[in-house]
Amino acid sequence: MFVDMPLAQLREYRPERSEPAGFDAFWERTLKEARGHALAPAFTELGDTHLASVRVHDASFAGFGGHRIGGWLLVPAGAAEPLPCVVQYIGYGGGRGLPHDWLLWPAAGYATFVMDTRGQGAGGWSGGGTPDPTPGSGPETPGKLTRGALDPDEYYYRRLYTDAVRAVEAARSHPAVDGGRIVVTGGSQGGGIALAAAALADGVRAAMIDVPFMTHVRHAVEITDDEPYGELSRFFRSQPHLVDTVLDTIDHVDGLNMAARATVPALFSVALRDPITPASTVFAAYNHYAGPKDIRVWPYNGHEGGGAHQKTEQLRWLAELPLS
Repeated sequence: MFVDMPLAQLREYRPERSEPAGFDAFWERTLKEARGHALAPAFTELGDTHLASVRVHDASFAGFGGHRIGGWLLVPAGAAEPLPCVVQYIGYGGGRGLPHDWLLWPAAGYATFVMDTRGQGAGGWSGGGTPDPTPGSGPETPGKLTRGALDPDEYYYRRLYTDAVRAVEAARSHPAVDGGRIVVTGGSQGGGIALAAAALADGVRAAMIDVPFMTHVRHAVEITDDEPYGELSRFFRSQPHLVDTVLDTIDHVDGLNMAARATVPALFSVALRDPITPASTVFAAYNHYAGPKDIRVWPYNGHEGGGAHQKTEQLRWLAELPLS
């Protein structure tokens, strides 16, 4: 069933943003601190992948706090010139998986850099191995949404979004990548990360943002109990005196505030039967997005957001987009 507003209303839905005072200064300080650590990108080409059409590199770089963040860099075999690069972020609970999970963009002629997700990768669908050495203090519900949520400086998504910016910088550092043609993408949590990277990272030329998570969060927790937003509902049930504190922290990473600062061309997707990232939360980010934008609406789809059909739309959109 349809789980949110009618489509005509969604297209006009542009709620007020809850933007913390000093939002820009917060992120400027955060990224300056991160860049105080040498990026130290490392790439080791693997020779035993049995993938004849791509060169696979085991990658790592220094993310938030100088912590080592893993990844993959895949480059089409035989590429003679630096290529545009699609930087891929991953959905909730997942990690970088295996190299053959990420063959779409190399098959289309792009390099792709896949960022492992700190502290995730054991959700049962895509493995990872990057730890999160800074757990944060205070009470929390199992999962990531309330980890460090009593203080914006300690919040998990501050660390993760900083990693995302540094991943763009790491991808740009490799000689097989044209550093002036970086595209960020992801779905669900990965879509929220891509939205943040589009707002915060230098050198991004375009973004493909599928059913983004962590957007319009104050509204999301009012209309869905599905995971992962259910983590917040359970936390608030037992800690009602901390509701305002947590939501004030989340405002520092909310996709509405990121969207208002992102100016590169973007292709969004939204599904009207999605109970995990309801359509109104996606359209709120889309309608606040400050750059050129388009959106693909999937009326009969859920959280897969169009799935392989959306990938076809992305291939076409990116091929038609001037990246130079």
